Amino acid sequence: MLEIHGPGYRTCDGRSRRSFLKVGALALGGLTLADHLRQKARAEEQNQPTRDTAVILFWLGGGPSHLDTYDLKPQAPAEFRGEFREIPTNVPGTRISEHLPLQARLMDKMSVVRSVTHTNAGHGMGSHWMLTGYVPTIEINDNLNPSCGSIVAQMRGSNTPRMPAYVCLPNPPPSANAAYLGVAYNPFSPGNDPNNANFEVRDLRLSPQFDLGRFRNRRELLRGIDNLRRDVDLAGVPDGYDRFYRDAFEIVTSEGARRAFNIHQEDPRWRDRYGRDSWGQSALLARRLVEAGVTYVTVNLGGWDTHNNNFNELRTRLLPRYDRALSALIEDLHQRGLSERVLVMTYGEFGRTPRINPTAGRDHWPGAMSVVYAGGGLKMGQMIGTTDARAEYPTSRAASPQDALATMYHVLGINYRHEFMDAGQRPIPILNEGRVIEELV
Repeated sequence: MLEIHGPGYRTCDGRSRRSFLKVGALALGGLTLADHLRQKARAEEQNQPTRDTAVILFWLGGGPSHLDTYDLKPQAPAEFRGEFREIPTNVPGTRISEHLPLQARLMDKMSVVRSVTHTNAGHGMGSHWMLTGYVPTIEINDNLNPSCGSIVAQMRGSNTPRMPAYVCLPNPPPSANAAYLGVAYNPFSPGNDPNNANFEVRDLRLSPQFDLGRFRNRRELLRGIDNLRRDVDLAGVPDGYDRFYRDAFEIVTSEGARRAFNIHQEDPRWRDRYGRDSWGQSALLARRLVEAGVTYVTVNLGGWDTHNNNFNELRTRLLPRYDRALSALIEDLHQRGLSERVLVMTYGEFGRTPRINPTAGRDHWPGAMSVVYAGGGLKMGQMIGTTDARAEYPTSRAASPQDALATMYHVLGINYRHEFMDAGQRPIPILNEGRVIEELV
């Protein structure tokens, strides 16, 4: 196996959010892509309904400040309200941060739930809660429960044959894995920055020393080995591996998959519009992937842990890149007629403290946070929920992480009460609580 290290970011706990993706060794022509295709067979076995809806999640790792983006409090004391002003949007009566001007012009195509709340201020635990619907009891950086992307991969599979169901760009955030569902439902990741001039997905090309004929021969060799394993395994665990390897072979040799990941084919003007940086190009690649048949894409936009110099970091680095990438994606989906079937979401593991700390920063605050929805057939142009005068806690329409995820599963046509069996053969529902946010549907 080969470990690919993608670009990462750090949070205040000192742990790197750089993720490691184990992919098939190139010496075997990338055939272990089969692991990412088990979901297709499982979905077929369970006779899951086929829908072509998809999700793009902007994961704002580190925790973005809700007070400086979508829930400003201009009447609060200075030590709470901060430095930013509100600006009007194209939805009358709705105002957001002055540093999100592109989104302000698109607010009729977005809805913001400002009253999401939970109780865990740890990066690992907060991330796990927001990405799985379950809160762990210890600080972790891997999954005890399956991530929402892994759930989607298992329940829905890809929308188009020979495409992965679940992709993370440019690399997976913490708590992005499949836990007891098995590594087959872990995310596929290119292990490379789409903004790089030489960007390509290593699993989607053959090593130069192998031609297609030899690759086909290796496929036959692996099939023979797999047949041997199946013959000697009385439990029948390897049953169906031939289908997985067949599909992996088809992806590696598929022109459609290679074309979808080939961001160099994009019009340079659209690449400029998304932003010539990792965030913008990852967002653009996410659009290419859902258009080609990927069902769930996480765009990993880390770096929001602004304990120090919060306002300068947001003003000069974080918000301009985020505003450009998200607004370009929303406009692009609308222009291509994809907005009704593709849901875009943005959030992190928690919000930031209303009170500004002595280093001009904001610390961890799970008491209130904002979650953005765009498209997916949901009702747009809304600000849902309110928080108190200092944005500390919800005062109306409080929503949980499970509510936020239940709404996403609803768009995908997934029964979020469906139960899986964990490693101990205990039934565990996709979500053990939560309900769809009614104002959106």
